Amino acid sequence: MANIKSAIKRNKQNEKKRLHNRVYRGRARTFVGKANVAMAAGDADLSAAAVVAAVSALDKAAEKGVIHKNNAARRKSRLMKRLAALSK
Repeated sequence: MANIKSAIKRNKQNEKKRLHNRVYRGRARTFVGKANVAMAAGDADLSAAAVVAAVSALDKAAEKGVIHKNNAARRKSRLMKRLAALSK
């Protein structure tokens, strides 16, 4: 455990930010997982709605700085690619 006052404060700030970031990262993972399950089931309409929700969650996480914008873009691209293949 830190003894220096500034280090103690920094640890508190880091913990607070970690819990805040966890919400957005977990939400993005949940929606991406649901989209993958929907696509595996093969239902195009349900998959499209799930992908839209996942894209929104990824954008929100990137906007908050929880994940890098290129990471969000890559994951959205993969989802869209699978959705397009499913639609054919």
